[in-house]
Amino acid sequence: MNAEKELRTAYRLRHALDERSNDLPPATRERLAAARRTALSRRKAETEATQYAMQAAGMPRLRLPSMGDPRAWFGRLGLALPLAALVFGLIGIYQHEQRQQIIDTAELDAEVLTDELPISAWLDHGFEAFVSREGQD
Repeated sequence: MNAEKELRTAYRLRHALDERSNDLPPATRERLAAARRTALSRRKAETEATQYAMQAAGMPRLRLPSMGDPRAWFGRLGLALPLAALVFGLIGIYQHEQRQQIIDTAELDAEVLTDELPISAWLDHGFEAFVSREGQD
């Protein structure tokens, strides 16, 4: 919670300095710019020291791929291609099942129309269960 409060205070301070930076005397602006450069160089030195310590411990160097790096695109494709294959596969399965359902319904309709049984026999639930059991044997 304390770190969050410090972060909010730093954000407010930065915002106030940005708003009033043109009102400051040139000497003050130059000192602030020099302090910022010093802080950035220390931060860079700390980051390099941390990465060196990680390498010395046997951990790989943490590096984010840039947009122009071809290996980054292969990594993204490595995630996108299986996902696209899964989506297209699911679409294909859905279409196949829909087509199979239409074919089954058409076959049932053709059997009903070519049979000599009255429609009332087909509306009877017991007869429907008998026909479905008969088709499974």
